[in-house]
Amino acid sequence: MRSDRGAFLAALPPAERRAALERMSDRQRRALRHHWHLWAHPGQLAPAGDWQAWLILAGRGFGKTRAGAEWVRTIAEGDPTARIALVAASLGEARSVMVEGESGLLAIAPHGKRPRFQPSRQLLTWPNGAQATLYSAAEPESLRGPQHSHGWCDELAKWHNAADRATASWDNLLLGLRLGQHPQLVATTTPRSVPLLRRLLDHDAVAVTRGSTYDNKAHLPPGFIRSVKREYGQSQLGRQELDGELLTETEGALWSRELLESCRAQQAGEGLTRIVIGVDPPVSAHGDACGIVVAGLRADGVAVVLADCTVERASPERWARAVAKAAESWQADRVVAEANQGGAMVASVLRAADHALPLRLVHASHGKVARAEPVAALYETGRVRHAGMFARLEDQLCGLMSGGEYHGPGRSPDRADALVWALSELMLGKRSNPRVLQV
Repeated sequence: MRSDRGAFLAALPPAERRAALERMSDRQRRALRHHWHLWAHPGQLAPAGDWQAWLILAGRGFGKTRAGAEWVRTIAEGDPTARIALVAASLGEARSVMVEGESGLLAIAPHGKRPRFQPSRQLLTWPNGAQATLYSAAEPESLRGPQHSHGWCDELAKWHNAADRATASWDNLLLGLRLGQHPQLVATTTPRSVPLLRRLLDHDAVAVTRGSTYDNKAHLPPGFIRSVKREYGQSQLGRQELDGELLTETEGALWSRELLESCRAQQAGEGLTRIVIGVDPPVSAHGDACGIVVAGLRADGVAVVLADCTVERASPERWARAVAKAAESWQADRVVAEANQGGAMVASVLRAADHALPLRLVHASHGKVARAEPVAALYETGRVRHAGMFARLEDQLCGLMSGGEYHGPGRSPDRADALVWALSELMLGKRSNPRVLQV
């Protein structure tokens, strides 16, 4: 609850509010920092109405974590009997983000009301007796049995989807949400096309707040805004990561968003036995992008997509240098480049950039989509992982259609084609479509 002074300041125009703050003592200003309603933007405040769950579906930097933590703090400070579940993709993330993070429960607590954290018990206890317990969504059975009055689920779309663990964790949490007069929970997440999130969006008892990164730009470093615009701004995935839009699937596509989300690697490529770089050279100088994708093979036979080093509108010399740099940086043992368009030129340009480049030219005897189909099957069987999120590459993958057409961004799926060459070399061997040309 806000104090009268907090409510008064919140109602003032910005200029008058600044003047009022300047007249206060340091002690008064420090106390005001914990009046959340005074500083929050509208999307960070709980909606009115009789809802069971509040879903905050917004882009990165929106302030979702702070909103969830402040909601929990309000519940805990106002109800000594509150028993709150804090659920994240893992116990480590629950602790590092929800409890000990910069916007976590310990950091936002006012002096004298800070909860005591017992890591060994995964338990937070407020001075008035309210409690919160940490859980991992990867362990649904840990939520079977405990009862709660409230819950906070962080990065819901990131929860493990294998064997329906995300759905099982949510269901077990709901079945145990039976303490108090009005049990409620909040879920904070960046949108991703996963079954649990789509289910919540169709539920009548779920209040949804949507927002973008830019809703909170006043509290974000300018460098962050620039970096995410550079990384995601020109991609369809930018609509998801920045604008908070849930991207829909394209019927008939070889790859889906849900499939790609299920193959995120928990660790970057460790214990790799091979590293290959796939290259899809542009048809003309300063034309389409030169697709450059790095992939590795683990000892267990699983391939890992490590990096997208694609360069756009580059001269032959520039994209050749980019290939050579990627090969050196990743210590690749093979560079596989398509030679359909100017094979001798491709070889000579790459050799000029690095005469020792471990180069293999391949000739595409089938179209891009036909080459991509066996690689997409590797994803379906769980034999490929992505060591991160590759926005533009994944946009192109989701635009490759089983009927032979391309419905993705740009004129050509150059990044996707480079990925296909790399994974074909690693995983398909002699069964792959490309015919090897000696150079």
